[in-house]
Amino acid sequence: MNMETATLMLTDEQINMFSGYFINFLFILLRASIFVSLMPVLGDRQIPPQFKIGFAVFIAIIMTPVVHFEIKGNNIPMIILQELMIGIVMALSVRFVFLAVNMGGQFVSHIMGMSIARVFNPEYGSSTQVAEAFGIIAMLVFLTVDAHHDLIYAFVKSYEILPAGKMNIMGLVPQVLALGTKFFILAMKVAAPVVVGLLISHILSGFLYKAAPQMNIFFITMPLNIFLGILLIVLSLPIYEYILNVNISNLRSDMMRMLSIAKG
Repeated sequence: MNMETATLMLTDEQINMFSGYFINFLFILLRASIFVSLMPVLGDRQIPPQFKIGFAVFIAIIMTPVVHFEIKGNNIPMIILQELMIGIVMALSVRFVFLAVNMGGQFVSHIMGMSIARVFNPEYGSSTQVAEAFGIIAMLVFLTVDAHHDLIYAFVKSYEILPAGKMNIMGLVPQVLALGTKFFILAMKVAAPVVVGLLISHILSGFLYKAAPQMNIFFITMPLNIFLGILLIVLSLPIYEYILNVNISNLRSDMMRMLSIAKG
């Protein structure tokens, strides 16, 4: 009888342990799935959903034994909300670099007169060829500097810096607004060499039209702007690569800083 009671008690302990692990797994999977789905390159729409789901589940399985959630009856909705917010903020703090590159490419295409030549990008919708080229270069730089490893490290570290239920949402509001400002600044940096060069070309074309009004300036400047734009893009590739390298290399420290600010 005592042996049966001990066996029954051991079974109850195992069930309680399994239930605790299962709850931890679900909450980790919630943060991981949001982070992976919004993560650049690995979370792009071209990547099969099966891979993204499997990757999020794999991260959750690995981290379940080492992450503990203090679950109470009345704080489950708040934990769910905070896990969603953490995953979204972490992923968007990285995604904004690629969004800024796409916007910079749109600026360049518009001033070159190539904005009418559009392709369908499953990630951003209708996009220009120049923005597509800039995005491919940004993706290659992202993978070259092993930024995806830094993102996974930052995600794992987020449970140490910002445990579940310890998030200060109001502290993140200024940081999210600062991301918007940084987004537009980066887009202008990406487009600046071509935009400034073609702006000078437009000014000189205006002087040329004033000197010779009978000249059809439109048919002269349109192919000229395309040629100069492509030339400036090629010449400014080292600058573009440097800007991307600096911003992508700082993503890890930026995410750590945001997590530290969000700690309640």
